[in-house]
Amino acid sequence: MSGEGQDRLYERLKTYEGRPAATGGRGKDPVNLPMIRHWCEAMGDAHPAYRGPEAVAPPTMLQAWTMGGLSGHEDRSEAYGELLGLLDGAGYTSVVATDCEQEYLRPLRPGDEITFDAVVESVSPRKTTKLGTGHFVTTRMDVRAGGELAGTHRFRILKYAPAARPAPPPERPRRPRPVINRDNAGFWEGVAAHRLLIQRCTACGTLRFPWLPGCNGCGSPGWETVEATGEGTVFSYVVMHHPPFPAFDPPYAVGLIELAEGVRMIGNVVGVPYDKVRIGMPVRLEFQRVDEEQELPVFRAVDGPETAGGER
Repeated sequence: MSGEGQDRLYERLKTYEGRPAATGGRGKDPVNLPMIRHWCEAMGDAHPAYRGPEAVAPPTMLQAWTMGGLSGHEDRSEAYGELLGLLDGAGYTSVVATDCEQEYLRPLRPGDEITFDAVVESVSPRKTTKLGTGHFVTTRMDVRAGGELAGTHRFRILKYAPAARPAPPPERPRRPRPVINRDNAGFWEGVAAHRLLIQRCTACGTLRFPWLPGCNGCGSPGWETVEATGEGTVFSYVVMHHPPFPAFDPPYAVGLIELAEGVRMIGNVVGVPYDKVRIGMPVRLEFQRVDEEQELPVFRAVDGPETAGGER
């Protein structure tokens, strides 16, 4: 919008100052103890004045008694709707609440019936903020209890056009994080130390992998760890083509590796083209850093006829 057009717009916006924003509003509920209790619990306010037969409402609840909830109020004025529509039409379609000011004239007590009126107090010249460029609109609400002025509430919003932001640089895709819990935390601690740890039952001596809270042989919860040598062979494998995911570069081979200790684990097979992986291929454990935070155990094909392209 040109400077002249902006000047004309602001002249129109200023004509709404002093016009009603809401008229004849009524609180949906009288001041009541349950709402006071919920407010105090949410705010962590244990002041004794807000409890018991002589309770008063916390002063900062002033606006709470005027809120329309999900169903809203029907008291908003036509003039206020026009003002917001004028700002929308000029491109100031975003809104953010910026601040409020309250003045308390008398305490509100359970049973008080709340009524209120509001007026457009001011519309600012065009302002540029970090969020964007727009106009601050301030309304003042007079809140009454039993017809007596109990307080005023000034509420300020910014109606703005969001500032253009440069596109953030593309982030390097990260692999999904492993789920670490109390049953497998020891395994991942071993990985961080470049050790492949296998559980061994202290009752029957059975090795097990993946990690479990109890022995799948005798059911004993007792266990210790054995460090694997890292030697193994491909027991079975698949070649992953789909689904595509930015952190991965398909196709790649995922093997079920039979370790020299007799247990099997799953890991990527590296150091050989995916279409050269074969059942029985010897592999050796290594640890591969996949991003700035994560290392994973993988299995590198050991030099031999399979890695040179021959088949068994």
